[in-house]
Amino acid sequence: MDSFRKQENNNQSAHSEYEIRVEKARSMEKAGISPWAEMRQVDTTCKQVIEEFTEGNEKSYRVAGRVMTSRMQGKAGFVTIQDRSGRLQVYIREDVIGAESFNQFIEYIDLGDIVWFAGASFKTKTGEITLRATGWQLLTKCLHPLPEKFHGIADIETKYRQRYLDLMTSPETRERFIKRSAIIKEIRSYLDKNDFCEVETPMLHPIPGGAAARPFITHHNALDSDFYLRIAPELYLKRLVVGGIERVYEINRNFRNEGVSTRHNPEFTMVEFYMAHEEYQFAMSFIENLMRSMALKICGTQQVTFGDHTLDFSKPFDRLNAQQAIMKYSAIRQDDLEEKNIDKTLAAHKVTLANPHASYGQKIFALFEEVAESKLINPTYIIDFPVETSPLAKRDPKNPKIAARFELFIAGMEIANGFNELNDPFDQAERFKEQVKAHEAGDAEAMHYDADYITALEYGLPPTVGVGIGVDRLVMLLTNTTSIKEVILFPALKRK
Repeated sequence: MDSFRKQENNNQSAHSEYEIRVEKARSMEKAGISPWAEMRQVDTTCKQVIEEFTEGNEKSYRVAGRVMTSRMQGKAGFVTIQDRSGRLQVYIREDVIGAESFNQFIEYIDLGDIVWFAGASFKTKTGEITLRATGWQLLTKCLHPLPEKFHGIADIETKYRQRYLDLMTSPETRERFIKRSAIIKEIRSYLDKNDFCEVETPMLHPIPGGAAARPFITHHNALDSDFYLRIAPELYLKRLVVGGIERVYEINRNFRNEGVSTRHNPEFTMVEFYMAHEEYQFAMSFIENLMRSMALKICGTQQVTFGDHTLDFSKPFDRLNAQQAIMKYSAIRQDDLEEKNIDKTLAAHKVTLANPHASYGQKIFALFEEVAESKLINPTYIIDFPVETSPLAKRDPKNPKIAARFELFIAGMEIANGFNELNDPFDQAERFKEQVKAHEAGDAEAMHYDADYITALEYGLPPTVGVGIGVDRLVMLLTNTTSIKEVILFPALKRK
């Protein structure tokens, strides 16, 4: 009850502050001063003022920013403003800007207002580089008080629902999203340097495909047709390889109608790329090089802190099959994994299977997910997936029961998935048919039959390897962030 009353009091106080600020805006308008003025020329940033300062060579600047702190006393005072580059202290004196201008500043300016200043830089007695204002103008009135530092569940909700407040008041949040942008630029640069072509493929698909996932469905009125928000761009990108764009990639959104957690958001960003005339062993080394480059560029080191772990990108990534991972990270031994014993082993570890007719390979991977996946902290490739769980992957030429496929795990999360692309149109058609049977039997994530894609394969897809990398999870790793909501500007939330 006390916390409820405190929140209620805070709400009343904020509403009261809002009314006060609205009245200030009205008073300004009556005095002929616009609370939302036209642009004033800005020639520098807060950071540049500080970086360019040299003693005895003070320069004049025009800068603008949001007022974050204010210490006005008597006929002078300091405010701190913030722009995209950081914060800068501004010194305001009545005898410099004039009594009327000074009094208007005291009367009208609140924390959160966006203010333009002209002035020259100097260093205070305490050593802080500061702008001595010779003029100012309110550019934008802020009608709400700025929030205090976030704490507690209620404020976490505010962070996600009103991300602009989080960005406004948290340097850590701003830095995280700046790093996200740098990570995407690094991915793009790496692929561009390796002769890839960036493309955009449809977001609305007539048939959901390219991954095992439950799609979102919508309806196009003019065409009187149902469409699906794409779960993956894979089948369109491979059509482009058929057409001759032999190295192709896309960085964009996917949508999957699934649960929300610290690692899952229904709308997420992936990079998918396809290389003709290469195979999955090459792709694993290709990704290793990308990961090392990004760790060094973004974090300044290849030993990256993530939660309680240190992720080492400098060493060769482990390459294990599911059985090897199970034995490495649990007390389960080879005998326990034999086909005659696997059901007993599953029962002992309380692993249940949605499919009562699951194959031996599917059972092994269900056990892997239960006992080993979360323990794959340093970068590890899991290989030798069962064909029945890889409907778009080519069979391993040495063992037709497994797919030429890998998944990359870091910090217990799947980060990337790749495989040699199935280019036999007859085999692909049969696998689509098996997926249709699974869908009809109740598997909402099973794929549909894509006849147009089969036709494309009939024109000839060269030997190709494809890879998908989850950008949001990669950003989590490289910014030491344990919740996906913290690396997506506007994550999906339940409606208030």
